This record gives sequence, C-alpha cells and structure tokens, in this order.
Amino acid sequence: MTADGDDYLNRIVDEASLSTYLEEHLGPVDDYGIRHHQEGHSNETLFVTWGDRELVLRRPPPGETADTAHDVLREHHVTDALQGTDVRVPKTVLACDDHDVLGCDFYLMERAAGDVVRESEPERFATPGRRERIGEELVDRLAEIHRVDTEAVGLDDIGHPEGYTERQVRRWHEQLEWAFEVTAEERTVPTIAAVGDWLDDNVPDSHPKTLVHGDYKLDNVMFAPADDPEIVAIFDWELSTRGDPRFDLGWLLTYWRDAADPEPAIPELVTRIPEREGYMTRGELVDRYETVAGIDFDHGRFYRALAVYKLAALCEMFFRRHLEGNADDPMYPKMRDRVPAIADWAQRIIDGEEPL
Repeated sequence: MTADGDDYLNRIVDEASLSTYLEEHLGPVDDYGIRHHQEGHSNETLFVTWGDRELVLRRPPPGETADTAHDVLREHHVTDALQGTDVRVPKTVLACDDHDVLGCDFYLMERAAGDVVRESEPERFATPGRRERIGEELVDRLAEIHRVDTEAVGLDDIGHPEGYTERQVRRWHEQLEWAFEVTAEERTVPTIAAVGDWLDDNVPDSHPKTLVHGDYKLDNVMFAPADDPEIVAIFDWELSTRGDPRFDLGWLLTYWRDAADPEPAIPELVTRIPEREGYMTRGELVDRYETVAGIDFDHGRFYRALAVYKLAALCEMFFRRHLEGNADDPMYPKMRDRVPAIADWAQRIIDGEEPL
C-alpha cells in the first residue's frame, strides 16, 4: 500500500483502539493484523486477523455522508436475523455503536472462503454448463431472499413496504441532490432530470412486498471453492429493507450484460463476463425468476430504469466524496464522465432502445 493508502487506512481504523475492543469481547491473542479491502466502493471493508480467526470489519466511509446511506448496523441487524435461514449470509460476530472505538458504527463477521466473480472468471467455471449454473444460482438465491418470513425472523422492524417503490424514486432524487450540492460546481448532468421526471410519472400502482436485499448482483455473492457453482455467501446488506422484490431483479439486470449490448457506461463496475458463451441472457434470468419466485416482472422497463438511476446517484455520491477528499478510491474521479453516460443509459432504457 502507498503512503497515501497508509494515511487513509489510519483514518478509517485505529488499530490500537480496535485491538482493545476485540480483546475485551473475543479474548487476547498473539496474532493481530488489518488489511484494507479495496474492491468495494461504498462502505469500507477491512480484513482483520485475530488469532486463528479471519474476520471482516464493515464501517462507513469517513466524512459527511448522505442521510440513511452507509447504515452498517442495519446491515448487521439483517444479516444477524438471517442466521439459520436458507439465505446464504456470513456468520455475524460483533456490532458496535460506541464511537469511542473507531469514531463510527461498525460490525464484524466471519470471513467466508470462495471466489467473487468480478474482474475474472474462475477457470473451473469456464464451460457453458457451469456458466449457465452461475445465472441459475443467482436467481435461485434471490428467490430465497424474497421468500423470507420477515415476521418469523424478527425483521418486521425494518422498512415500510407499502409505498416502497415510490419512496425509492424519491430517495434517489434526494441522494442526487445531496451529491449535486458539491459536484454541480464541477459539471452538470442534464439528462438525469428527465429520467427522474419519467420515473415520477411511471411508478407502478402496487407491488409485491418481501424482504429486499437492495444491492444484489454478481459481485456481491461468493461462490464455493468447488467445480460446480454454488453461492455460499451474500454480502452488502446495507440497503436491505422490506419492499418491492422487483427492484432487486431490476438491479441484478443492470449488472448483467448480453453479448449484443453497447459498450458499458461504467466498465469499472459492470463486468463483461456474462457476455461469454453459455451465460444466461437477461431475458432468461427474468424467465427463471418468474418461475422460481412466482413473481411476474411487470413494469420491467420502469424497474430497469430506476436501477440505473440509482446507480447514477450512487456514483455521483462517490464523485462528491472524491471532491471533498473523503475517499482514496481511484475510480471516484472517473465519475465526472461516467455519471452523464449512466444517465444516457437510463434514458435509452426508457426509450426502448435497450430491451431485455
């Protein structure tokens, strides 16, 4: 890690303070180490070695964040409640709301073993049959999330499913406005206003009500270290709530490319791996989801456009954090040009130029 990286690591974790906290709750050890995991782009993730245990620490980024963003204790609450269900989640360890430790909320979970398909495809998966199975696993595990009995697992205290979809549109309006407070001085994103207006005018009148992950996509799951693809862990539950399951499917489709698609608007986040022979198409993912989950993907153009609008908002928030010096992610400066391209992508979906 560079010297700048060391400085940033010191901003997000006080190693001595964390050691004291872990010793108090987990007992003393001889082996202690911390490494910053830089693959994610929202909450900060750190790998912590504590004796013979490998842990993952999740905390918000430093600096001011948009209201409701980066809620790691919500993430812990949901992940903890799902222990013992069919949903594949890591084992939770500790949650801390004492800001004297790291200056913020944080939680720890056991580190899972396996592969995340992000920039490369495991060689063992590079056959048409196993590539197809990756898509099936993604859809089947999403359906399991949407079948959770939230009352039975103690999650009826999160979210308000009635009116969820309309609130999602409003929420991402607000997150964009928060980001634009700073980023508008650098450049504007004219197309995004038209997209937001169309979403306002096309919110479905009603929707199913289930547990929603909020950030479900290929690189937020981990596959077991076996020849046949099997998801062993689903990560990044910070946006989870009770709401509209079709929102999750629209988000998954945003990150899933077909071979005939135009160049990706944001290649740093959207892998081209699903374009390879054997992977299911977006249409096939939808067909399987409707069969397995028993939920029709009605108003698909709306949900896909909303998902891309959300992506634009998240990326504009990244750009604000870059401009304010509250991130060391090399992707963030690229949002100057990427967000306008994402807005154009949403408009193409609305116009029917990028169908399933």
